[in-house]
Amino acid sequence: MSLVDEIDLTDLDRFTEGFPHEWFTFLRREHPVWRHPASDGADGEPFWVVSSYEHVTEVHQAGTLFSHQTGPGRDGAGGIALNDLEPGRGPGMQMVMTDPPQHTRYRKLVNSGFTPRMVRRLSETLRLRTTTILDRVAPRGACDFVTEVAADLPLMAIADIVGVPQEDRDKLFDWSNRTIGGSDPEYAKQSADADAAPDHGESYEGVVIEMAMYAHALADEKRREPADDLWTRLVSAEVTMEDGSTHQLSELEQDLFFTLLIVAGNETTRNAISHGLLAFFEHPDQWQRLRDDPSLIETATEEILRWASPVNFFRRTATEDVELGGQTIRAGDKVSLWYPSANRDEAEFDDPFTFDIGRTPNHHVAFGAGGAHFCLGASLARLEIETLFSELSRRMPDIAQAGPPEGLRMNLVQGVKHLPVTFTPT
Repeated sequence: MSLVDEIDLTDLDRFTEGFPHEWFTFLRREHPVWRHPASDGADGEPFWVVSSYEHVTEVHQAGTLFSHQTGPGRDGAGGIALNDLEPGRGPGMQMVMTDPPQHTRYRKLVNSGFTPRMVRRLSETLRLRTTTILDRVAPRGACDFVTEVAADLPLMAIADIVGVPQEDRDKLFDWSNRTIGGSDPEYAKQSADADAAPDHGESYEGVVIEMAMYAHALADEKRREPADDLWTRLVSAEVTMEDGSTHQLSELEQDLFFTLLIVAGNETTRNAISHGLLAFFEHPDQWQRLRDDPSLIETATEEILRWASPVNFFRRTATEDVELGGQTIRAGDKVSLWYPSANRDEAEFDDPFTFDIGRTPNHHVAFGAGGAHFCLGASLARLEIETLFSELSRRMPDIAQAGPPEGLRMNLVQGVKHLPVTFTPT
């Protein structure tokens, strides 16, 4: 039996063990654009798997030929996961599930909170937040690095940008876990039958309603008491397009954007930081190298992002028949782009399975591979990673792994739920 017959990218349990690099090394070499057999994890449909750096980049830069929203024969359903979302639940409404020109309008409205200039304003705040986090765990000499360190800084940063009171950050953490981790028993709402599988649909619907209610209340508060934050600007923001038309976000668009901010702003950076520390544990010479030369932090951050690639894939939908990598993709087909595989592509990176904090150039695709949907929060994520690892290497130089990491039961993101660590108490 060929290795290709073993590959099932909808098997969520496989991803709790880590990203299946052995499968993707084989696919890049033998089938860089491969038609995955039909699976319940993709609405019972086959879907295309794009694994090479070249072809992931090609799809990203092909515009609306590969839609983030929907495609022929889907009646408006679609989105970025393997299972379709119905219209009104994201496709055509949430920024990450829209195509230009609608995406362009949306992005212009929300971009002001994430420009490099706005992010630089947060630099000192993030350093203070990092100090607070490390001060809290330092005297104990041990902690769960994911829940007590890696998750906290992104939550604080998003709360600062959006204008969410810091005392509500535990709500943000809970919502993020339940949205992304609905298929994981630790986070999903259990059914009445204790032996039954977690109900991902019920968990997702419930948390979206909770977040929408909170977003509405926050908008009302910002109208009464405006502040210097993103949510104050969004509740009244208007953008003028090239044709002279003006637009605002509807209430539903605001609700869905709040969901995107909380989940994407926390989950991806949390996992990049967690996988970054695991990479240093596996390559202690690189940890020593960073301690000896703190000026390497910028290239180290890029290598952490390449190595971690916290988003496993985003799905697109072909809007017309197209050839990619010698394969004919039909209009309406689902096409999945696998970023950790592209970031280990031997054709793009020298010795890609070596963690090298001085790697340059490093044209990774952890934030996407160009095009209209390049990650809005890229500057913020870089700053968070730089700040945390700069302080961690200085204050906890002997940090060590104290047990195996626990992976998230999910194939969309490369999640780490828990990572026990020890260090000299200070």
